[in-house]
Parts: sequence; structure tokens; C-alpha cells
Amino acid sequence: MWLKPEEVLLKNALKLWLMERSNDYFVLQRRRGYREEGGGGLTGLLVGTLDSVLDSTAKVAPFRILHQTPDSQVYLSIACGANREEITKHWEWLEQNIMKTLSVFDSNEDITNFVQGKIRGLIAEEGKHSFAKEDDPEKFREALLKFEKCFGLPEQEKLVTYYSCSYWKGRVPCQGWLYLSTNFLSFYSFLLGSEIKLIISWDAVSKLEKTSNVILTESIHVCSQGENHYFSMFLHINQTYLLMEQLANYAIKRIFDKETFDNDPILDDPLQITKRGLENRAHSEQFNAFFRLPKEETLKEVHECFLWVPFSHFNTHGKMCISENYICFASQDGNLCSVIIPLREVLAIDKTNDSSKSVIISIKGKTAFRFSEVKEFEQLVAKLRLKCGAASTQYHDISTEVPISSESVDPSDDIEVQSLICQKECSKTVNTEALMTVFHPQDLETLNSKTLKEKMKEQSWNILFTECGRGVSMFRTKKTQDLVVRGIPETLRGELWMLFSGAVNDMAANPGYYAEVVEQSLGTCNLATEEIERDLRRSLPEHPAFQSDTGISALRRVLTAYAFRNPKIGYCQAMNILTSVLLLYAKEEEAFWLLVAVCERMLPDYFNRRIIGALVDQAVFEELIRDHLPQLTEHMTDMTFFSSVSLSWFLTLFISVLPIESAVNVVDCFFYDGIKAILQLGLAILDYNLDKLLECKDDAEAVTALNRFFDNVTNKDSPLPSSVQQGSNVSDEKSSHIRVDITDLIRESNEKYGNIRCEDIYSMRCRNRLYVIQTLEETTKQNVLRVVSQDVKLSLHELDELYVIFKRELFFSYYWCLRAPVLKHHDPSLPYLEQYQIDCQQFRVLYHLLSPWAHSANRDSLALWTFRLLDENSDCLINFKEFSSAIAYTEVKYKDPSKGDELSKEELLYFSQLHVSKPAKEKEAESAKNSPEKGKEKVDIQAYLSQWQDELLKKEENIKDLPRMNQSQFIQFSKTLYNLFHGDPEEELLYQAIAVVTSLLLRMEEVGRKLHNPASSTEGLSGAVCASGGPSEGQTESHLEKDPSSLREEPQWSFAFEQILASLLNEPALVKFFEKPIDLKAKLENAKTSQLSSRTRK
Repeated sequence: MWLKPEEVLLKNALKLWLMERSNDYFVLQRRRGYREEGGGGLTGLLVGTLDSVLDSTAKVAPFRILHQTPDSQVYLSIACGANREEITKHWEWLEQNIMKTLSVFDSNEDITNFVQGKIRGLIAEEGKHSFAKEDDPEKFREALLKFEKCFGLPEQEKLVTYYSCSYWKGRVPCQGWLYLSTNFLSFYSFLLGSEIKLIISWDAVSKLEKTSNVILTESIHVCSQGENHYFSMFLHINQTYLLMEQLANYAIKRIFDKETFDNDPILDDPLQITKRGLENRAHSEQFNAFFRLPKEETLKEVHECFLWVPFSHFNTHGKMCISENYICFASQDGNLCSVIIPLREVLAIDKTNDSSKSVIISIKGKTAFRFSEVKEFEQLVAKLRLKCGAASTQYHDISTEVPISSESVDPSDDIEVQSLICQKECSKTVNTEALMTVFHPQDLETLNSKTLKEKMKEQSWNILFTECGRGVSMFRTKKTQDLVVRGIPETLRGELWMLFSGAVNDMAANPGYYAEVVEQSLGTCNLATEEIERDLRRSLPEHPAFQSDTGISALRRVLTAYAFRNPKIGYCQAMNILTSVLLLYAKEEEAFWLLVAVCERMLPDYFNRRIIGALVDQAVFEELIRDHLPQLTEHMTDMTFFSSVSLSWFLTLFISVLPIESAVNVVDCFFYDGIKAILQLGLAILDYNLDKLLECKDDAEAVTALNRFFDNVTNKDSPLPSSVQQGSNVSDEKSSHIRVDITDLIRESNEKYGNIRCEDIYSMRCRNRLYVIQTLEETTKQNVLRVVSQDVKLSLHELDELYVIFKRELFFSYYWCLRAPVLKHHDPSLPYLEQYQIDCQQFRVLYHLLSPWAHSANRDSLALWTFRLLDENSDCLINFKEFSSAIAYTEVKYKDPSKGDELSKEELLYFSQLHVSKPAKEKEAESAKNSPEKGKEKVDIQAYLSQWQDELLKKEENIKDLPRMNQSQFIQFSKTLYNLFHGDPEEELLYQAIAVVTSLLLRMEEVGRKLHNPASSTEGLSGAVCASGGPSEGQTESHLEKDPSSLREEPQWSFAFEQILASLLNEPALVKFFEKPIDLKAKLENAKTSQLSSRTRK
């Protein structure tokens, strides 16, 4: 590899390098201790240790080339090589292209400048096709060279970054280098002759966390396939951990979670993944989650600044975050102040002329925001003006412009939610009023205490709107959160749900979309619509809104429209319960967009086939229980109790367990705080019932205690009629229990557990996602092995090892075959056996690794024939059961000679020769598995055929259409056997045996033809028989090929399967060959070690 010319003091380097070649201008050196007998002694060990620890390829590579100028002690390193061939190639290029040119220069300075320019040009040319596009390309190129040299992974494996760290082997730290690539975590260390090389695939990581103990102050713990690995002494451990987390989750999504990966084009090409790109992606995801923005938004810029808060009359410090369509601000001084400004709302952007470096953003509604102390504020203003120009054009048709002065900074209390414009398109086909306003209109004449409290809540919110603004750009402060905890008024609930969830932005960006989807999905009939129809009457059946056609029809339209929009999710149980509550307080179109926000952003992966998102949040919940309620953890012997109990809490946001009047308050907090509110409330509920739970002796008692608690949760301020309230219908038996008000419970959850940060939840979600998906994969594997073990004669341990190899081969195709059709083969919705399937090419690789016949010349043909036989449905894919059956019948390790069918693979070969694959042949191949015992001496053919006839009578329907082997197939069959025997110690004996078998078969055919047609000429066949009588290799085969004309003149001859099998069994050498025990364990171990190396760089 060519290197950027750097000075080297040769005087100090001579102790570590030996000169191999030299001329007037260049020197080729070899690293001391490399390729020396005994490793170069102590010096070689020390040099190797330095090479492993120090960060320089010039010290790592065993060869290098220096440029020298006469009469100078300073040399320039210009090239290095991992082996002699590579460095020799560079040396020869220099001699052929540079040496002759250097003689024309007059001064040494001109020579050095020319060489430097030429080398830089070569590096630039290489860089056009290089993956190394980092901040320090020279340093990264050196690390890339070492990565390739140490691990030899395929060229498509993209190195993302590398770190110096220590790997703990037992209690001994080993200093080395950690390499993070798209598919692997790799570590290399060489200390005093001890080499450590570790390669872990990201998709095998089940746990990734930062830990600390007495010995390791701070380290990264990686658990893979039951093995624990610890890495410490990082310079920036948080940055390293974040990147490892991103790469692990990328691999998990790419391989196991195709439903979400397919919708993520950023992850589609592994070669485009960079360290900076992954970090930016993580920041964008956190940015979108915090501000409830559409997932398509990407964080572009972050500026520290101050925001003027007019109602408090002070500047709050925080960060201004800018994406394609939004300007957001979040305080960092504990004031919990945040603002979201859609660019579609911006009217003007100005800057001040004073020293405050302020940017003033004016929006519709006579409101302006003043950001001060902004670095490079002039460039920022110019950028934002360009963005707003594009945004104003894009959203012009859905906005109501209010011309105001750009200097206006007065807040207003008459801001309207701009989503009203969007409803005109769909008002003809869908409901434009919330169901609550239709079925429970407020009676202003009869005022009771609850109604008065509701009016006071509304007044409190109106005061807040006056101070903080109303609509998507309102200030969100601690006071806003306090009002949400008290419960949002019935009349404002739909509007504020839209606002806090970010659904208002989705609806504004897609005017008329819901009406179009409703029209397109009208009348569709599929599995999702059938499930929707089944569950419509089960959605809040006690509420009058869903006892009428109005509510049922609205619910049907929303659920069907979403299933049409997102067919990968379609419809899942619990969506009906959630949507029915949304329809009570939001208009139909708003309810649709609220459902979109919940399913696609706020609760990602909850409503899919495997509810991965809910399982992940359950794991997060268990982790929080261990941290905040340790006494409960100690009491409960099995943490899965919390998972079984809390699943409905997460899926339905407590709607299914709490009375409706209390559950809506929980939904209020969820739309404001996200999943954090649900986790906090879950902890508060367990804490409230802690004493009762500690007294429970089993899970059933604990469930009963929690259910009794939920029945006694009330909402004393709810204005809903008593006929609708579920909490008011509690029987007298339960009235003795203490009632708990939902507002007090939510307030207590905020006070006790409000310190849980959104960033921590995001990190715990990422960490537990690895564990959840690996647990699901382990469940899949165990179910597959349980089914396969009933039909395949291999032990569970051998099947387990074989499954790992099978799955790993499939994943290798995912790693480096971009956009390959194989990526479509994993579908978690399919039965366990069908989730992972391999194609012919992957089977060929595995066949070469595991088959005892992989050394034969026609091994590719054998693999193809076997694959065709296994592929019963002709879809060019086979599952693990089909694959393991092939291995079991070609890799039998006989513990008892009386068990197993040695010649079943012979029969497999016979059927795989046939050109046309028919089900009858495959069934016959299966029936051949239970053939009688064959000894190592000659077998009684009559007894064998008699037993075989009995089996035929039992399974006559399976083999009645079995074809005979014709002439060309018989020739190919003979060739196959000859190739199989090549290289065997008994090769000559086997050739003689197969010659006898072919001669016997031909004689049998001759006799049969004479009996049926005595007049036919048999001279050609007799000649073939005589030719095959000798012991030499291939005589039968050669005669059949050299004189095919005589055979073509005769009627075509063929053999029955019984004839071939009987002839083979009559030769002890052949029986012994196929009965030879094979150590399957050794085969599997060898396959595991060589599976990756077969793809490494040559």
C-alpha cells in the first residue's frame, strides 16, 4: 500500500528493520523477527508487541519502502506491504516507472518533490475506489490495512472505525485494537508472542452494556452465544458504546426485523455506513422522539443559544435544533421549556444589529421568537430564509396567512389549530365531530361540582394559552406538564392530543390523505378486514358511542384505512381498543393520524406480528423494577411475572385494565411524555401495592391483588355520566377497599420516578432490543430442533450445531450480497421451519463443508442433484428440516451398526440423477430410509428382496410410478461412483467392485431382453459386458462411451431400482465403503471454523 510520504530517521530505525534491497533512491526493508526461524528471538517478540500496541502501519507492516536522497540521514516512507509479493510489486513499479525519470533532475530537492508528488497521485487514484472516507484518511488507511491483514475478511466488509483498548482474558488485560465493521466486532492483540484474535458477528450479540466493578472502573460488556467479553480503557467510552449500539441494532434490523428495515432506505447499503453517519442517525432518532416529529426528519444543525420567554421575562439557555422542516428548541437549565416551530408557519426571519447576535423568527398568529447569542447567526439567518422560502411554497395551500409585522413579539390567545383546513376534503365521507360531543354533550344549564371543576380546568388552560401561545408553536413548560397531570379537559383533549403527539404535523403535511385512503380501502376484503369486523363489537362495548352504527362505522373506517396504509402491520389486537378511545375525543381524521403517530413513532414495532416493541419495553420495565424496587425483585423468583402482567398495560396504555374515565388521563400523559409516562405509572402501581405483593405466595395471588387495585382506581373529577363510568359500578363487596384517584397516582409517579430521562429510556430500548430478538430467535431454534429431531437421526447437540452453521451461511449472504433476492427469504410470520430457507448456491457451499464426498470431481453436480431432490415444492429453496435430512443420510456416525440405513445415500444419488423431478421419486427416496440391515459380508439377496417386497406392498402407492434408469442415466451413475471412490485407500478394490456391478446389471438386462424378445440382437450388449469384466478403472464406462452407435442401434435398455440395489449389496467392498463411520462432530467443528475463512480475501 502506498503511504503519504513521511520522514523517518533511519539511524534509530536500524534496530527494528533489516535491509533487503536498495539502490540510489530507494530502500526496501523487512521487519526484524518477521519470517525468521524461531520468531527472531526476544527482539522479534518485542517488535511484534510494539506492532500490536502502537498505532502506525509503518510499524505494523512487515515490509516497507523508503525514499532516500544522497548524503542525507532523513528518509521518507512511501510504501508498506503485508507480504513479500505485495512489496515486491511496489518495488518493481518504482524501478520501471520512476528510476529512469529521476536521473534527469539536477538537484536532490527536485527528486524528492517529484517522488512525493507521484506517490500522492497514486494515493489519490486509489482513494477514488476506497471505502476510507474519514476525517483522517491517512490514519484510517493504515488501520484498514491492519484490519485486512489480521482478519482477512471479504473486501465488501466495511470498516467503520477502530479504537485502542484492553480486552480482559480472565483477570489479565490484553492491550490491542478493537475494529468495528458493518457485520463484525473484531479485536487483535499481540503481546510477547501471545496472539489474541477475536471475531464476533453483530447478529450474535445478545447483550451490550456499560459496566463497572472493583477491577474495571468502566468497561463495555459484550455477550455473544453465551460467552462474555469485556473491553476497557477506552479514551472515549461513551462514543464507542454509542457506535457499537448503533452497529448491533443495524445488524439486528437488517437480518431479523425486515419489517422495519425495508422501510429504512438509509440502512439499505452497508457500504455507505460511516462512523459519522451512524452518530448523526442516533442523534436524529433522539431528536425526532423528543419533539414528536415525523421519522423522515433528519437533524441538520445544533446551535447553543438563549430563547427569550416573554411571559417569564428571562432568557433560558438551551439548544436550537434544525431539521428539514422544523426549528426546535429545548432548554438545558432545568426550566423544561421547549418550542417546535414548523417552517410552514414562519412568515419572516430577521437578525438584530446589536451585539446580542439574535435571530428573530416570526410566525402566523402575531407571534415571534427571539434567539440570542447564536454563533454565526448571519449565516444561520441566510440558511433559514432559504428553507422557509421552500417550505412556504410547499405548504401554501393548507395555511391561512396572517400578515403581521416581523417585529411583533406579543403572544396571542386566539391562535387556531390549522388542521381545520384539512377537514374540508373529507367532511363528505367521514365524521367531523368527536363521538364524545355527539353522545355526551355538555349541559350548560345543570352545573354540578364535577362540571365546575371541568370549567376551572378549561380556564387554567386558556390562561396558559394566553401566556404560552396556542397551537403547534406554543411554549411547553413545567406548568404545561402540571396541567396535563391534572387531566386535560374533555373539550380540549382531542386538540392537545394532536399537538403533543405530533400528529398535527402529519395531518398538515398530508391534506386530504385520509379521505383518499378511506375511499380506496372501501370494500376491500382480506385477513385484516375480517379481523377488524370480528373485533368491532368488542371495542368499549359498554359505551353508547359503540353501541350505535355511528361509532362502529367510524371505527371500521379508521382501522381499515390504517390497514390499507400499512399492510405490513395491517391490524393487530389492541388497536381497536386504542382507536375507540381516540375516536371519543378526536375527529375521525384526527383519530387516524393519532393512530399513525402511536403505531409508527411513539410505540415502534408494538403492533406487528411479534410485538417486538412491547417485549422490548417490558424488558426496559423489568430493568427499572430492578433499579427502583429491588425488594420486589428479590421476592419474585421469576421476573417473567411482570412481563405477563404488564403486556396489556403497554399494548393498550392501561385502557384495558383501568376504568375508561381514569384511563384517558393516562393517555393524556402518554401523548405528552411518551412511553416514559407508562413506565413511571407502572412503577408507581407496583410501589403502591408493594406490601401486598410481598405477601403473595404465587403469581395468581399477585395478579388478583393488582386486579383488585385497578378496580378501585377512580377519577373523582370526571364529568362523564355515571352510566358510562366503569369505576362507579364497583360492587359493594369491593367498596371496603381504599379508592385511589388516578390524578394522585399519576402525580406520585412523576414525583418518585420523574428523574427517569428520555435519553436513558432510548438507550435501554436499544440495549434490550438485542436481548428480546435473540430470545425470540432462540425460541425459534428450539422449536425447529424439536420438530426436526423426530424425523432426523441426529442428536439434539448435533442438530444444534448444524442449525448454527445453516443459519450462519444464510446470514453471510445477507452480509455481502446487496439487494440479493435471498434477503426476502426470512419471514417471521411463517411457521418456524419456513422462516429460514437457503437457495442452491448456499446449499452448495454447505455441501462442500459437510459432505464426505466434497473431494470428488463432480461435487458441484452432486450438490445440485441433492438440492433438486430436497426441493420438493420446486421453489428453489429448502428449509432446515430438508437440509438436515440430507446431512443425516450422508453423514451418519454409527454408534450401533444395526441402526441406520447406510445405502439411503446411494439411493439418494440414484434419484438425483434423474432429469425430471417428480413427487413419486421423492417419496420413494423417503421410503428408502427404512431399508433392512446390510452386513459387511455378502447379503442373502432373496431374503433382502423378500423383505423389500413386503415394504413395497405397504407403500405401493408411493413408488408405483418409480421410473427405470435409462442408458444415459446409467452411464452418468457409473461416472458418479468412480468419482466418489477416487482417493480412497481401497480405490482399486472399489473400481473392481463397481465394474462387477455394472457387468452384472448388463447381463441381467441381456437375459431379460432375451426372455421378452428372443429375436433381438445382443451382440452390442455382450461386447459391453465383456469389456467391463476387467479390473481396470473405467473400462465399462469407456466402452459405453467409445461405441455408443451399437447401443443406439439397439432398443433402449434400462434398470429397475431393485436390480441396482441388489447388485450393490452383493459387493462387500461397496457395502463397507458406504457403511464407513464418519465423525460428524469433527465435520461440524471443521465447518464452523472454515465457514468464514472460505470467504476471506485470497
